[in-house]
Amino acid sequence: MSSATARQTADERSFFLALISVLVGFGVLMVHSASITSWPTNFEQVYLTKHLIFLVISVISASIAAMMPARFWFRAAPWLFAGVMLLLVAVLIPGIGTSVKGARRWLRLGPQSLQPSELAKLVVPLLVARMMVNRRETLRGWISGTIPFALPIGLAIGLVLIEPDLGTALFVAGAGAVTLFYGGWPIRNYLLGVGAAVPAVIVAITAHSYRLRRITDYISVWTDLPNSDAWQLKQSLLTLGHGGAWGVGLGRGTQKLSFLPESNTDFVFAVVGEELGLAGTLGVAALWCGIFYVGIRLFRRFKSDSYAAIVGQTLITQIVGQALINAWVVTALVPTTGVPHPLVSYGGTSLLVSLISFGVMVSLARAEPETDAEVLE
Repeated sequence: MSSATARQTADERSFFLALISVLVGFGVLMVHSASITSWPTNFEQVYLTKHLIFLVISVISASIAAMMPARFWFRAAPWLFAGVMLLLVAVLIPGIGTSVKGARRWLRLGPQSLQPSELAKLVVPLLVARMMVNRRETLRGWISGTIPFALPIGLAIGLVLIEPDLGTALFVAGAGAVTLFYGGWPIRNYLLGVGAAVPAVIVAITAHSYRLRRITDYISVWTDLPNSDAWQLKQSLLTLGHGGAWGVGLGRGTQKLSFLPESNTDFVFAVVGEELGLAGTLGVAALWCGIFYVGIRLFRRFKSDSYAAIVGQTLITQIVGQALINAWVVTALVPTTGVPHPLVSYGGTSLLVSLISFGVMVSLARAEPETDAEVLE
């Protein structure tokens, strides 16, 4: 690589990290603001304190991930996947996993908790990309190009569904699908996958009444908003509408004062809309567009079917896609999924996984494209 190209690449990595830092800082600000209630107490500071603790842990973890050689992720992918699958099993065991509102999704670690299903969003692309690189000659086979790749994705999805957590399970499925897309999976295999997935999703939704209710509530928002039972979505739209073009001012929002549920987690984007208005939400969208654009450019030097390119492009697409879907939920464009806004929502494991993913991207982007084969050694 020429010195000019190396300098340009280093500048892009620096700009990429700067954009992420701005969004992380903005997230800290919004977590604090969105945690305020109508009866202010010292308890509100607990949210900010826990968020800052996880932020420190996440930044350290992401820094370590960024310093790892690119070949580490290729070699460690099977072990990382196996470790996360064990955690997903452990979370289902009474006495080990923590049950909240009938769902077992967390492992308690002292005052903090860990959600292994979030880690699955990272390890599934690492493993599937490795398999695609190792099995390039079998990708177009009907059986050899489908079954081996479907097994690890299906295992992760199945364990997450048992918790139960349909929203995250769909995201894990999406992570696998995006990895396969960037790796050059044949379109016909996608058709087979979709044909098998649609009935499975319908069964998963209808198996639990609360999931089906989310669909009916979502429909009622668009057909009969005043009489709709979708309290969250109604309050979210009211919150966004209250902000107007420029917002009511940072920290001055009123909908978060016990009216908007999950105001500092899944619906923090609505608080952004109320306090900073349309300008604030568009500013967040612009930051995500910048992160996506620069993140994709980091891997333009690599062959499209290289391990670095497949994993890097998958991770940036997945994180930005999650932010987009969260914004769609808040604006009632899709049914409620229970997915947080990356880097902006309160939530430890989501923040941890997002920043580690960015660290993995930086690690892979530092590899030399012409020696990408060394990653496989």
